Amino acid sequence: MRKTAQKINSTTQRFIEIEDIIDDIVIMSGGQACLILEVTATNFTLQSKEEQASKIISYASLLNSLSFAIQIVILSRKLDISAYVKLLEVEADRSQNQMLAKHITQYKSFVSELVKTNIVLEKSFFIVIPFSFLEKGAVAVTNMSDKEAFLKDAKVQLHSKSTSVIQELLRVGLKSKILMENELIQVFYEIYNSDSGKGDIMQTVSPMVKGTSVK
Repeated sequence: MRKTAQKINSTTQRFIEIEDIIDDIVIMSGGQACLILEVTATNFTLQSKEEQASKIISYASLLNSLSFAIQIVILSRKLDISAYVKLLEVEADRSQNQMLAKHITQYKSFVSELVKTNIVLEKSFFIVIPFSFLEKGAVAVTNMSDKEAFLKDAKVQLHSKSTSVIQELLRVGLKSKILMENELIQVFYEIYNSDSGKGDIMQTVSPMVKGTSVK
């Protein structure tokens, strides 16, 4: 294991099935690996009906274009905005403009009441692109113990797949990026340590999706 992704408790490692994270590749047990894209969000409800229809058609086209499986993951984090409310209070007290201070105070009251009756969530969207040594056929089975060869094969296959997905997402109007090692470590740390001070994690995972006839 490299320093940035040191081996954690062995029982925990077996549970999460992650053996290593190298560059942008997550290496898992059983000859599996994956690459993860983070996708920017778009406010679908604020778009016109024409824009919504176009997005739906483009999304269907994306699914139909897939010749491999993907998994869509949505992480919803409960936000603690008490620090933000405190900041508004400080700014209101600091302001020399009485009218501005009044508006800030009113806004602070609105936010405080809002969080009493509603859960404030921060959502992150990811697409997981998997790779299996079985994709390389019988030769890969014999070379399965060769970690360098496996990583090389995984990178070639996953980068090719991710390029295709990124291009299709752009047609939907969504930007995406490949998560690198430190970003991947941070994501997994927050998932498995939901009490780490950044709010509770609520996870939504789709089943594996592969290109089919979507209308």
